[in-house]
Amino acid sequence: MYSVITKIMTLPGIILGLSLHEFAHAWMSDKLGDPTPQRQGRLTINPIAHIDPIGFIALLIFGFGWGKPVMIDPGYYRKPRRDEFLVAIAGVTMNLIVAIVLSFPTRWLMYNAGSSDLMSIVFYIFYYAVVINLGLMIFNLIPVPPLDGWNIITQIFDIQKYSWWRYVYQYGQWVLIVLICLNVTDIIISPVIQFFLKLLQLA
Repeated sequence: MYSVITKIMTLPGIILGLSLHEFAHAWMSDKLGDPTPQRQGRLTINPIAHIDPIGFIALLIFGFGWGKPVMIDPGYYRKPRRDEFLVAIAGVTMNLIVAIVLSFPTRWLMYNAGSSDLMSIVFYIFYYAVVINLGLMIFNLIPVPPLDGWNIITQIFDIQKYSWWRYVYQYGQWVLIVLICLNVTDIIISPVIQFFLKLLQLA
């Protein structure tokens, strides 16, 4: 029962984190001249436009997940490498911003919730939202396809010009699944989350 209640309290954070992450990709690409996200109805914070059912359930049950990828057309960009980098980093930046903003009410609730059950529930909803957004940020920064981290290093180092890039991109999702199954991603993510929680004075 405790586990079920905990999962329910994580729902707002999951919905918020996934929706704003994908919206940030769409918004940035639109601002850089690409009409594709707007045509696909992605310039909205409405979760229905961004939540992938399987990715949502995976995040809820297994602790990792994904939203509907935002389709972009780099052909509209004036400076493709720079602009693709900006689009790639927009999602994780949004998750960091959300975590920082939510840390303020979370910190207040941590010291003022007292013995009230209702206030404690509200505190944990905010706390889990902070943790989930930090987790989404760090997870997506892992430099393995199809995560944002791979697109970021691709544009920084211009590695898509090498022949091996296509093969890594093609099979990267299987590498990611192996890393998740071997708990490597958790080994990476957990200490970084704790680091940020300490910075935000929540640990």
